[in-house]
Amino acid sequence: MATVCLDRVRKVYPNGHIGVAGASFDIADGELLVLVGPSGCGKTTLLRMIAGLESISDGTLSIAGRVVNDVAPKERDIAMVFQNYALYPHMTVAENLGFGLHLRGHKPAEIEQRVREVAKTLELDQRLGSKPAALSGGQRQRVALGRALVRNPKVFLLDEPLSNLDAKLRLSMRVEIARLHRQLGATMIYVTHDQVEAMTLGQRIVMLDGGVIQQIDTPMNLYERPANLFVASFLGSPAMNLLRGTWRADNGLKLATTQGDIAFGSVPQASSLEGWLNREVILGVRPEDLRLLDSNADAAIEATLEVIEPVGNEVFLNLRYGNQALVARTPPRTLPEPGSTLHFGFAWERLHFFDPQAGVRITPLSRSP
Repeated sequence: MATVCLDRVRKVYPNGHIGVAGASFDIADGELLVLVGPSGCGKTTLLRMIAGLESISDGTLSIAGRVVNDVAPKERDIAMVFQNYALYPHMTVAENLGFGLHLRGHKPAEIEQRVREVAKTLELDQRLGSKPAALSGGQRQRVALGRALVRNPKVFLLDEPLSNLDAKLRLSMRVEIARLHRQLGATMIYVTHDQVEAMTLGQRIVMLDGGVIQQIDTPMNLYERPANLFVASFLGSPAMNLLRGTWRADNGLKLATTQGDIAFGSVPQASSLEGWLNREVILGVRPEDLRLLDSNADAAIEATLEVIEPVGNEVFLNLRYGNQALVARTPPRTLPEPGSTLHFGFAWERLHFFDPQAGVRITPLSRSP
């Protein structure tokens, strides 16, 4: 396996469009790193530059300590798994798995041994004589993974490999990929637009938007301490609730919103908001941190229940707070009918505050002068 290092890597197209703007990060030997973001954010472009399928406009890309900017894809010792399976329909599973080794001139006995080893790992050993048309979607995806595994490359690149599978298969294949990564200790770079895949698979996540890296961190650090509004709203399902208002200290701390004043007690983040008095801030509240109360004694807000979404082990409450839509996540419980007024408190220690102009998280370091 190998490390991958990107130093100010850029992609600028002939029409001037910037596909990737100065990406700099290192991928450790044996790490599974996920590139995630909305469509057009530059994640696949970045993966293709690592693969050698897109030229690098500026910056340096190194694999295992070797600069590969001008190295042909076949000389980089990487294997790529694409969104579509790209299997040869006229070949058997064994022939598909061994085709790349055959092209590289490996001996038939070696090809057969490596194909059987990979097929056993992926539980395809009973389907080696089958052709792709006779396989399920999950089995075809495993063949595509096996074709990469059989080469034992330095780096695996996976470009949205599960997007063509149904929800049940995606879940099982996520588990399969995570298991394979632990078993092989391989360096993997995984591209997806699915935040659930990113959160469950990645040891670290690179968040991209508009070709610009927004934040790099572990999944839970990204979720619990997003660097800006984009990261806060992208990660999490349902998305984070965002309330805009003016931070005031009239008879205690409060956020004055167009829907009404939200009174705050002593919040842990108060020291970082000292420089924001009488200025606009954005309050972020995760749905699970909007706590349904039995009475209005300690309520932070009152909201009207519009729609109830029971999903088994939890319930999503779609609310209306003035003209603001909110979502709360609660355990299964008996609830009043839509149209009822409900009282909510906050998990005060888990609130988030953002600068509405710059969009960045408000911390003591970003305090207003």
